Parts: sequence; C-alpha cells; structure tokens
Amino acid sequence: MSKRQSSFMFNLSLIISGTIFIQMAIYVLSMLAGWNVKFNIVEVCHSWLKAIGLSSLEYALDALVIYTLLFSIWHIASQFFYASRLKKHFEQYKDNLLTNDMNQTHSSGKKDFIIISNPAPIAITMGFVKPKIVISTGLINLLTDDELKAVISHEIYHKDNRDPLKIFLLSLCASTIGYIPILKWFNHQYRIIQEVLADEFAIRKQETSVNLGSALLKMLKVGKQDKMPFAYASFADTSVNYRIEHILNPLKYVPCEVPYKKAFLSLAIFILLCAFFIYALA
Repeated sequence: MSKRQSSFMFNLSLIISGTIFIQMAIYVLSMLAGWNVKFNIVEVCHSWLKAIGLSSLEYALDALVIYTLLFSIWHIASQFFYASRLKKHFEQYKDNLLTNDMNQTHSSGKKDFIIISNPAPIAITMGFVKPKIVISTGLINLLTDDELKAVISHEIYHKDNRDPLKIFLLSLCASTIGYIPILKWFNHQYRIIQEVLADEFAIRKQETSVNLGSALLKMLKVGKQDKMPFAYASFADTSVNYRIEHILNPLKYVPCEVPYKKAFLSLAIFILLCAFFIYALA
C-alpha cells in the first residue's frame, strides 16, 4: 500500500464520477431552460432507446438522473448540517486551557487542535477548508504521553493531507453513483491505505511502533467508537485489526487485491456511456 495507490484511486474516482455528474447536470439544465444540448450522454441515451424501440425507458432514465442529482444535494446538505451541529457541540465542551496548551506544543500556536471534556477516548480530524484535530480528555487520561504523541502525529497526517474532504468526496461518489460498483471499493480501500500511511508517518516521527501499537490496543479494549453522520478521519475507526498486524509485521507484503468482476462491470458501464458520447459527436 502506497501514497501512489491512494492518489490513483482518488483521482480515478473523481474522473469517473465527474464525467457522469457533469453530463447529468447539463441534461437537467437543458430540460429546465429548454436548451438544445446535442453532445450529452444522457440525451444520446434517449435517442438510442428510441432507436431500439425502448422509448418507455426514457422515463426511467429521467428518474435515475433526477434521483442521482437530488441525492447528491441531500448528501452534501446533510454533511454540512451534521458537521455544523457537532462543531457547536464541541465548542460547548471545549477545554480552553488544554486546547491552548496543545496548540502551543504541537502546532506552534496555530488553532489546529480542539480538546473537549468527554470521558470517551476520541481522536478525529474534521473539516474541509481548515481541518481541526479533536481530542477528548478521555483519550488524554487513557494514554501515556508517548502514546498520545503517536496519536497526534497520526491525526496531523490526516489534517495535512486533507483526508476529511477526500473521504467525503469518495463517499459521495460511491453512494450516489452505485451503478459503478468499483467506486465503493475505491472508497473503502482509500480509507484503509490512508490509515496505514498515517500510522507509518507516526512511526517515523517517533522511530518506534511501540507507542502507536499500544495506543491502538488500549482504544480497542475500551470499545469501538460510534460512527458520526459526516465525513471525518478517526484514529481508531478503520481496519484496526489489520493496522495492528501491519505494525507488528511491517515487512509483510499484503497485495491490494482488485475485485476484477466489479472492475470489469464498472469499465463496461463507463465505456458504454463513452460510446454514447462518441456516437453523438459522430
């Protein structure tokens, strides 16, 4: 697993999804504004369905396009709603003294950290434009200083890589364009790779894997955190058992097994859409 693999998955997901989203948006705008859009995949689908005598499927195609766009809007709106509500909740339980100390110690005075008074061990990175690292007093009390530093380094990697935004974009693509099944696999695999890369970053920082591994084990014993209804990067929320195995044996090669059936099906669907587009240009 490497940074190159995660970048490839992220970029390919955006290219596939962006192509489909743009075509659907143009199609809806053409219907609403009465535009004559010739070079549009969905418009070509209409013509093709008429040509083979399946004009009744036009309505199903319209429903698919409208549903996809409305679901995307709902997904984006709910993301901002829940994130905004939780941010206000965190502000209410914010420990100002610990927050200032943490920012002075680990971010040179920048406001990258928020420490909240909560008995549950929490360590997440949230936010799109300016990601923040949220740590609970329960986590601080649970871990030793060196273990806490390992967790902080892990979350700093997520913050610097803007993983909350990337995770949200991939989950949006996977949930709204479910008829391209490889997108769901990309979304799941990207999360695992980024967690492993964040672990490796923390290990390089301390030049030992002991503290990171013991922190993961302690949080695993406490219990799995409840998932929050918005995109974020969490220290102990994704593939914990696999990460512990990787920490114990980092030299073990684990191949990234591509689901070939999903890949071929996704490729066939995407090529079919591209074929419609080429037909329109011709």
